[in-house]
Amino acid sequence: MSDAIELVGRFLLAWSASGFASELADVCEPDVHYEDPLTSKPLVGPAALAEHVARLRTGAPDARLEPIGELLTDGRYVAAPVRLLATHSGQLGEFPPSGREVVAQVMFYCQLGEDRTRIWRVRAFYDLYDAAIQLGVLPKPGSTSARALMMLRGFGLRA
Repeated sequence: MSDAIELVGRFLLAWSASGFASELADVCEPDVHYEDPLTSKPLVGPAALAEHVARLRTGAPDARLEPIGELLTDGRYVAAPVRLLATHSGQLGEFPPSGREVVAQVMFYCQLGEDRTRIWRVRAFYDLYDAAIQLGVLPKPGSTSARALMMLRGFGLRA
């Protein structure tokens, strides 16, 4: 079981490494499937995952993952709670750098391959709405901007 924890630990370290593409290729199956709230469909293969990480690192070059709890495993599946820390200092899609810091709690749920030497499937869960608020893309709940947005959407004002 410690092999599964070590493997997922290497996967998490790869996100923060400068050579993340080769690191991900080392720990992931050739047909790894990856999903998170920013992917519209599963990404397949280490190259697709590395491209996804590269987009994140373009917008937040200092992005890093920090463990916030024990990695839990049954030997084939691993749950890894981490904290994403990043500063939006680079172009992120259509959004110019804001200089804002983002802190997101992330849960990676990983499934190892048949021989349990590489990661086969990964699903990341985090609050995309909260990250958008931290980046200033969406208004804070209860703010005048949020109430105005609700009015525009036809919901009226909340008490």
